Amino acid sequence: MNMRIRLLKIALAFTATAFVATAHAQARLDDGKPQSGLPRITLTVGQHSIQADVAATEETRQKGLMFRKHMGKNEGMLFVFTQPGYYAMWMRNTPINLSVAYLDAAGKIISIHEMEAFSEVPHQALGPVIYALEMNAKWFANNNVKVGDTIKGLEKAPKAK
Repeated sequence: MNMRIRLLKIALAFTATAFVATAHAQARLDDGKPQSGLPRITLTVGQHSIQADVAATEETRQKGLMFRKHMGKNEGMLFVFTQPGYYAMWMRNTPINLSVAYLDAAGKIISIHEMEAFSEVPHQALGPVIYALEMNAKWFANNNVKVGDTIKGLEKAPKAK
């Protein structure tokens, strides 16, 4: 068999495999079920204690709080990224309003955004960050937590993959 045909067959097989893997990942994201079984850590800011599920893999970060219908008063989700960047969150398939705080490596809050349920409008960090913490809507404002404050306990989070 000539080398070009062999390379073309390999390329087609690779493309088909990548397409199937992408379709399976999308099906897991859109399965209508909230994530469960994620690692959970305790974070603090000022006198407030937060119980945060941790999304530290590409798949868990992509699904985030999709399909979650409620969270406890001081519960949230911590997103751990692989490297600092200008990350953005949206509310696809997320039926509750949320607030997101973007944090640098030291836990300092760089920006806070309010996000509306089901909106696909991206809310981007205003500076390079390595974490995002999603809480119930207005949680940061209601608890007098603002840009420049520091979230503690991040060292307990699993490393990003």
